[in-house]
Amino acid sequence: MEDTTLIVIGAGPAGLTVGIEAAKAGLDYWIVDKGNVVHSIYRFPEFMTFFSTADKLTLAGLPFPSVRQRPTRQEALEYYRLVAEYFQLKIRPYERVTAIDSNGGRFYIDTEKQRYRSRFVVVATGFYDQPNLLEVPGEELPHVQHYYRSPYPYYGRRVVIVGGGNSAVQAALECWQRGARVTMVVRDEDFHRSVKYWLLPDIRNRIQEGSIAALFNAKVREIRAEAVIVDQDGRSLAIEADHVLALTGYRPDYAFLEGIGLQFEGVHRVPVHDPETLESNVANLYLAGSVLGGLHTSRYFIENTRHHGKLIVEDITRKMKGMK
Repeated sequence: MEDTTLIVIGAGPAGLTVGIEAAKAGLDYWIVDKGNVVHSIYRFPEFMTFFSTADKLTLAGLPFPSVRQRPTRQEALEYYRLVAEYFQLKIRPYERVTAIDSNGGRFYIDTEKQRYRSRFVVVATGFYDQPNLLEVPGEELPHVQHYYRSPYPYYGRRVVIVGGGNSAVQAALECWQRGARVTMVVRDEDFHRSVKYWLLPDIRNRIQEGSIAALFNAKVREIRAEAVIVDQDGRSLAIEADHVLALTGYRPDYAFLEGIGLQFEGVHRVPVHDPETLESNVANLYLAGSVLGGLHTSRYFIENTRHHGKLIVEDITRKMKGMK
């Protein structure tokens, strides 16, 4: 067992800010993550461009060099790696947390590699590792994917893209540009209002000219080896497909969050927390980053969570002074 003051679960931007503030305050800490540093950004599409400008993605005042006004995924990966290196953050990647128990005013954190004992825990796990499933027959077939990385595997192939948000629109455009035959299946009557404004004219024009097919007010009923069965306006359609990209959004890992004793409220299942300190309903267990939004995954971004680390560490240091 390794003793420490603070364990931060998640090495995304939110977790890094907690580590930075903990280091500044002289706290003993570890950041653990089941993947690499900023693993969620690593899983973004290869050619993704951030909606936020570079200055809004900086951490701890370190400049974010970017060729364009809005940085790319690759630039972000390099920037956050350099942040971790600059502050010499204590990170243990590829160490999945399996359980958290509390006893006698201490937390016992089990990972796949070892056990930690700490006074405080920060959960900064985000939501990107839990896709919203379609829950239809055939979703488990090997040609069905819930993450999109690159358009090149789909050259000359029939691709059905399910979803009407940013990920689906970007994937549709990139796959079509690289020679795929794309059909979009959108549950609502139009694309999601959050779709980036520079993508909307492009996708609408491609649909209008017939380059990309689109079915609105449509719902996937079944996925088969070479077709997707879709219900639309009371009729059933079979869309030929070699690949299916189900890009229907993501959600926090509620099984893990419930297992550590967190409570939730409202239709978006937002974790109960103190907005001033970000402490959860579990004493001395804090939340940072987009996990605070629950199912409302578009509520928090890097730019409006960069202060979370400071709020949390200030409360921890205040408590520690009272413990002496």
